[in-house]
Amino acid sequence: MSLTRIFRRPDYSSEYTQFMDQLKAKKPQLLEQQIAGRALLWDKAQDRDARAEFDEARVPQQPYVYQNHG
Repeated sequence: MSLTRIFRRPDYSSEYTQFMDQLKAKKPQLLEQQIAGRALLWDKAQDRDARAEFDEARVPQQPYVYQNHG
């Protein structure tokens, strides 16, 4: 018998991890819904030409925005 097995403690699982494991077991479709929701709002194709135009049109901000030039 190995000495590491004598002193090995059970794997720790936080309350959050336990909650998520139970939720995934209750709702197996949850992962697909998360992926669909992310695709709806975040995973969008980027228009590189428009982004380049936006970057060119950017005006640098002055160090203190409330200072008057006059």
